[in-house]
Amino acid sequence: MAGDNFTTVTSFTLTGFSNHPELKVSLFLIFLFIYLFSLLGNVGLIILIHIDSQLHTPMYFFLSNLAFIDISYSSAVTPKALENLQLDQKDISFVGCFVQMFCFCAFVCSECFLLASMAYDRYAAICNPLLYSVVMSPKVCIWLGVMPYVFGFNNAWITVYVISNLPFCTSTIDHFFCDLTALMALSCYDSVSTDMVILLLAGFTFLSSLIIIVISYVAIISAILKIRSAEGQRKAFSTCVSHLVGVTVFYGSLIFTYLQPDSTAFLTEAQIASVFYTIVIPMLNPLIYSLRNKDVKNALMRVLHRKMFPSDCK
Repeated sequence: MAGDNFTTVTSFTLTGFSNHPELKVSLFLIFLFIYLFSLLGNVGLIILIHIDSQLHTPMYFFLSNLAFIDISYSSAVTPKALENLQLDQKDISFVGCFVQMFCFCAFVCSECFLLASMAYDRYAAICNPLLYSVVMSPKVCIWLGVMPYVFGFNNAWITVYVISNLPFCTSTIDHFFCDLTALMALSCYDSVSTDMVILLLAGFTFLSSLIIIVISYVAIISAILKIRSAEGQRKAFSTCVSHLVGVTVFYGSLIFTYLQPDSTAFLTEAQIASVFYTIVIPMLNPLIYSLRNKDVKNALMRVLHRKMFPSDCK
């Protein structure tokens, strides 16, 4: 590499949204509101599931993990984005950049596999209702809850390792966070081996989790169609609607962001999509999984009633 035009990079500059300085204040206030709402909604959901014994079921075990993951990857990105919207100096250290990338990749990959675990849980509940407690035993639930983190964190450290060893020609990242595609675009040369590793990891994560979800829902829809009463079909399908909406929004934004041609126009659109799944989706998930969920609303009413009328609970 002696003849190559690259320098040792010690920090990066995040230039996302720099082309629209007139929007800095508006974007800061919007992102801050969304982030605080996301924290409040997800932390509140975790606490509610923890303190209400009627929500101590596999479905809500996975939902509390989803809330934790949403908090984690949103917090890996949003605070730094808020800081950069207020400061003229938008630098992030080399180590800080790859720590951010690691946390973001780890939790996004974990969410992909957790959504697959949730799909399997819905499959077990609808297709094998009499054996549900056996199929989704505590041991199986823990395994399905832990494995997404194992896959996610393994994918993340391999991704960070291969990208951090690339030579960089410039330190200016045309994004609002250290996204892996934005960093790879700074590399001085095209590394086929690096591209293949990233492609294999991303392909495995995306396709394997999506295939599990699709197969689960094919079986679920088939089972629902066999239910003779319309009311029974409606009740069975209603338990899956929130998860289907969450999966569609999450995977849709990922597809729009990363399956784009490399051009300036598409890069801008990809950044907008990145805002959606890094900042907006963690806020939407508590709403998606709570507003249509009678169990969560009833649990919230029970908790509020105990707080307001403690004498009634004695």
